Amino acid sequence: MSTIFSKIINKEIPADIVFESESILAFRDINPKAPTHILIIPKIEIAKVTDIKGSEHAELLGQMYDAANKIAENEGIAEDGFRLVINCGNNGGQEVYHLHMHLLGGRQMNWPPG
Repeated sequence: MSTIFSKIINKEIPADIVFESESILAFRDINPKAPTHILIIPKIEIAKVTDIKGSEHAELLGQMYDAANKIAENEGIAEDGFRLVINCGNNGGQEVYHLHMHLLGGRQMNWPPG
């Protein structure tokens, strides 16, 4: 499966990258829903949350959350707070079928979302 995120990972299309490690890539969303809106993705293809295998992907998920904390600190939103969102499937609002976490901040978040 090849998605737009795969093309970003492979540097086939540009992105405003804010974090990169051996297994994680993070970049600014091109259609932001908050002043800070960053997508955090694994560099391996996992289509959606329901494809996560606990023992196989546990470390990778931890790395995604660790990256989110580092990025929030670098973006200056860690102290005031931020939201992390992972959508799953059509009804969950997932548009790109490559696991990704939205880091949203820089404004007051509303509840309930969407």
